[in-house]
Amino acid sequence: MTQKADPAEVLRCGELTVIGRIRSASNATFLCEADLDAAQVHCVYKPISGEAPLWDFPDGTLAGRERGAYLVSAALGWDVVPHTIIREGPAGPGMVQRWVDQPGDALSDTTPPDGPDLVDLVPADKLPEGYLPILRAYDHAGDEVLLVHADDDRLRRLAVFDVLINNADRKGGHVLAGIDGRVYGVDHGVCLHAQDKLRTVLWGWAGRELDAATLHDVARLRDELRNGLADQLLDHVTRREVTALQARVVALLDDPTMPTPDRDRPIPWPAF
Repeated sequence: MTQKADPAEVLRCGELTVIGRIRSASNATFLCEADLDAAQVHCVYKPISGEAPLWDFPDGTLAGRERGAYLVSAALGWDVVPHTIIREGPAGPGMVQRWVDQPGDALSDTTPPDGPDLVDLVPADKLPEGYLPILRAYDHAGDEVLLVHADDDRLRRLAVFDVLINNADRKGGHVLAGIDGRVYGVDHGVCLHAQDKLRTVLWGWAGRELDAATLHDVARLRDELRNGLADQLLDHVTRREVTALQARVVALLDDPTMPTPDRDRPIPWPAF
């Protein structure tokens, strides 16, 4: 931003200008500037008109599910999803989400830290200290590699969040380390389904019990759902899907153990 202002207000009311298209995305995704008076915020804009229909997510919109994921994150008090709204843009209504500045980005003047990313591929015989192994595989050259992720509480919180929202697509590239020291998750267009569709690279804590602080926050989400959050979510997903979310919250409180990958397609493909 060029001066101090409320980023949420700039995101909501600022004029959106497209400055580039993110070609790696499967749906129309644009990097934009939101300008309000003398304030500016960089953001991601995904117009609903650019969404490809998905047979297994026939209801609502991907943009609405992204907004729903943000509302759950905010209710938990974790803010692991960047501020996300639905608003008009250059190609019609869509999701607008605050851009996460990362070390080494073109929009950032910071240098990436040495060592592996939060989620990474490493040689099969060189598990980094402080990392958890997830999967053995072969790279494009035929060398054996390990899919790993950091044993990091910020990442663990994101893994719990994915269980709650039933995230069907937690790729490594959807995990962002911000220059603010926080870890964010993005790309939540395929979440909040009523059927079990959890697919993630964050299986390092499978079978482990949740700590008291996390359970306290999950209980707060349960209460928020009873006190108005469920109604907000109905603007974006079906009543059956909201009921399923409530059931997942209660189930995790009753049995505070992270699920295991004994399911069909536990890891999204590609993993990054």
